[in-house]
Amino acid sequence: MKGGDFLPLPESFMQDLKLKSDIVDVVASYVNLKHKGRNLVGLCPFHGEKTPSFYLYPENGSFFCFGCGSGGDVITFIRKIENLDYIEAVKFLAQRAGMHMPENSYDEGMGRLRGKIYEANREAARYFHKQLYSLNGKNALTYFHNRGLTDRTIKHFGLGYSLDSRFSLTNHLREKGFTDNEIIQANLGFKSKNGATIDRFFNRVMFPIIDLRGNVIAFGGRIMSDEKPKYLNTSDTLVFKKSTNLFALNMAKNSGKRQLILAEGYMDVIALHQAGFTNAVATLGTALTPQQATLMKRYADEVVISYDSDEAGKKAASRGISLLRNAGVLIKVLTIPDAKDPDEFIKSHKDSGPARFKQLIEASGNDIDYRLQCIKLQHDLTQSEGKVAYLSEAAKLLATLYNSIEQEIYAGKLSDEIGVQKETIMAQVHRLAKRSKAERETKDFRAMQTELSARNDKINPQKANNLRCARAEEALIAYLMNNPDMALMAVNQLPCEKMITDFNKRVYKAVTDRELSGHSAQLIDISEGFSPDEISKIAGIISKYSTDLSTADVAQEYINVILAENDKISVEQAVTATNEDITKYLNNLKKNKQ
Repeated sequence: MKGGDFLPLPESFMQDLKLKSDIVDVVASYVNLKHKGRNLVGLCPFHGEKTPSFYLYPENGSFFCFGCGSGGDVITFIRKIENLDYIEAVKFLAQRAGMHMPENSYDEGMGRLRGKIYEANREAARYFHKQLYSLNGKNALTYFHNRGLTDRTIKHFGLGYSLDSRFSLTNHLREKGFTDNEIIQANLGFKSKNGATIDRFFNRVMFPIIDLRGNVIAFGGRIMSDEKPKYLNTSDTLVFKKSTNLFALNMAKNSGKRQLILAEGYMDVIALHQAGFTNAVATLGTALTPQQATLMKRYADEVVISYDSDEAGKKAASRGISLLRNAGVLIKVLTIPDAKDPDEFIKSHKDSGPARFKQLIEASGNDIDYRLQCIKLQHDLTQSEGKVAYLSEAAKLLATLYNSIEQEIYAGKLSDEIGVQKETIMAQVHRLAKRSKAERETKDFRAMQTELSARNDKINPQKANNLRCARAEEALIAYLMNNPDMALMAVNQLPCEKMITDFNKRVYKAVTDRELSGHSAQLIDISEGFSPDEISKIAGIISKYSTDLSTADVAQEYINVILAENDKISVEQAVTATNEDITKYLNNLKKNKQ
């Protein structure tokens, strides 16, 4: 979003918001920060990492992660971490600061539509829940009761039922004043082949999905028969991304524990909450994503993976382990006897079910124990070939561990188990780790080459063909943001239209326009006109040149480089250039070299 969804916010309001929304205070409520000179560092909340690469710069009110490239001002931070658009992030910060939003901030565009989607979802949740306790919902209510859910639990989660009709919810929402477009944008309905708007969900028990601020943002619907698909989930909308949300996290974050139980589905989570395990969550019809793993890190130091014990569950657990390790959380993997899921296990033990499940959690091994056990089960250890294969795969696993103590401990366990000297196992682990390190360094070197060449720069695609000039443009922009008194000098020599790359031209204009009008041009002051990814790019520019001790003379060199590039005659132009054009070009080159 680049603005346009709302009327410009008053300058006085934005300056007051900036004063009351110190980026250090805001970010510190999400990230554990430590001082490093004048700046602060921490583990990035936007991607998994073990070594801090997230830097906060209090002097200019910006942040930048050297690992994933996320960056920006305090508004961008809230946009990214709370999944909000610009105006909602401003509203979030205003409420945090005890400020009132100016009137007439919204127009009839995207902001209004997002609000209507939230309202439609809330109304749909009420309607589904009402139908569950109606005569038409008798079978659905019986289904929940047969699954062991109490009415108290059903009401706590706001569970419901979508009638066996393709027009029930659509008609209800129309009566409540919602348009067909709003119903479709919320993914509560869709256009049929004959052009009619019909319900997306019908004849399913319904699970509302609620975000961390208490908004109903989506639904999961389960069929009560053996028909396919078993589950139907809301597709991504303006207010919902299934890859960045977790079912029941709105409740689990308040459990009082720094531990989360990751279950496989909605019913498992609800059954666990009913049994007293209110820290259970689940993904939303997809495999665990890096964003969800990073989100869990915000609320937990340890995650207990409690997936089904079948092959699909083992595969999902393996993928989850990798993502959660990268996110920096401790991992336990729950192995439930007799291939039961958590719901079945607890019910099978009746009144003692919750206590027995708690014992399973406490006795569960970590992810290395689990993965070694999975490897072991694939080989016949009564045969020499099986032992060799087991140790070879186990060594590969240990080679991926960064902690050498962890490697030593597990090598010792393998030695005792198989009867092979620990030193022999560690030698193989070191060889594999060395090879892996070399491969990573090669990969990192290639990534660095790609970054330096700007071949994959999606924000400023013109940079790759104008490297020298684009770098001068970036350095000049950073210089002017730190030296606003030099804006007039710069614009007099280098009008905006003389900038070579379109993206840097936009940034240069935004910065100099504000500075020439006597206003501040920090990131928060210009972020209204740029998307979050564009602001990240600008934050990266600021961070890159934050230690550059540029002087007015150096800034002049940046301008000269840009002007020289601007005056170049392209091959196509040279074919039709007159002698006068070429003479003028050569004279300009001589002048810029003096």
